[in-house]
Amino acid sequence: MPRLPRTRVPTPPPFPDDDLRPPNAFLLMLEARAFWEFGAMVAATPWLRRLPRGDGHPVLVFPGMGANDFTTVPLRNFLDGLGYVTQAWGQGFNFGPRDGVLKQCAADVRALAEKHGQPVSLIGWSLGGLYAREMAKELPDHTRCVITLGTPFSGHPRATNAWRIFEMLSGQKAHDPAMIARLRTPPPVPTTSIYSRTDGIVSWQCSLNEPGPIVENIEVQASHTGMGMNPLALYAIADRLVQPSGQWQPFAASGARRWFFGGAAPSTTTT
Repeated sequence: MPRLPRTRVPTPPPFPDDDLRPPNAFLLMLEARAFWEFGAMVAATPWLRRLPRGDGHPVLVFPGMGANDFTTVPLRNFLDGLGYVTQAWGQGFNFGPRDGVLKQCAADVRALAEKHGQPVSLIGWSLGGLYAREMAKELPDHTRCVITLGTPFSGHPRATNAWRIFEMLSGQKAHDPAMIARLRTPPPVPTTSIYSRTDGIVSWQCSLNEPGPIVENIEVQASHTGMGMNPLALYAIADRLVQPSGQWQPFAASGARRWFFGGAAPSTTTT
């Protein structure tokens, strides 16, 4: 897959008309609760182990920006325990879609699908979710579903507290209109965005899918840096993966779930 394209067009305004801004300083400070989310995951382990077991299909997990496979160990161990076959992305630290990165991601998806004789579920945390979505667009026949965690695929990239770091690490401009339009396009497979209104890195509106028959948004109370080990996020991931192939249904935040989960129709109104 080629590197995300550069285009020579006039530089757009710093923010789009929806006037989104990055999460404020208070939410950014709340990112420290990731340590508590790890503790909550450990405490919830007996409950998480009782979730329905999966069918053993392969799952490829992409880490967030500046992170490596170590950060996805809790998530992968959780899914392994439910019977899935997980694979780390295996490219070291995620410094953005540099030359060869996305090409290797595509090769890994193909190889994993061929090895197991069935499509692969793709899970991406933050920037890793963009990789998952792009791989699903390029390889829909090899992809079973996509799940993203706090991934900024809609809105403007500058409505995050990490866009400058992205530009520095990747060497690409965050305000490339062609790239923004491309990222907003949903994959042609069942796609779930797990997001948090208290995300301290990504403005939550940037993680909302537009309405569609095979896309959805699931709200959890989580930090950005702790979302991959938040018990509610793990529950939602397991609930999505356990669905039989070809029988995808949207997440139902009803009954007892309504106290823990929320959904949102796409909106550009800040809160």
